[in-house]
Amino acid sequence: MTWERRLLQAVVALLCLIPFTTAAAGILRGAEWLAHDAVRPDLDSHFRYLSGVFLGMALGFASCIPAIERQGARFRLLGIMVVIGGLARAWSLLSVGAPSTGHLVGLCVELGAVPLVLLWQASLQRRWRG
Repeated sequence: MTWERRLLQAVVALLCLIPFTTAAAGILRGAEWLAHDAVRPDLDSHFRYLSGVFLGMALGFASCIPAIERQGARFRLLGIMVVIGGLARAWSLLSVGAPSTGHLVGLCVELGAVPLVLLWQASLQRRWRG
């Protein structure tokens, strides 16, 4: 079971690279990073705020890595936040249209990979206790 724990830790660490890099870019470069055009100050402010929240979530996930087998509640809360964000992104896809490839990859991670990793962590936690 130790090898599985280490593998889950590695997978979560790799997945954390996505929000770390995109959140940092969003905070440093603002909404123009994606719009490639001048944006209104309110949109840029909101975009940078959400990038900061995204960075906080990434830090929360990263804090679970060392004792991932005991971090079920925090891990699930963060994961549910990501899934809700993915559902909002899916709503945008249906109501506005397809975004760029990077956002579609994000949607797959949010509604595919994250729920699978949540189930994996819960399974590991149950067996670790037992």
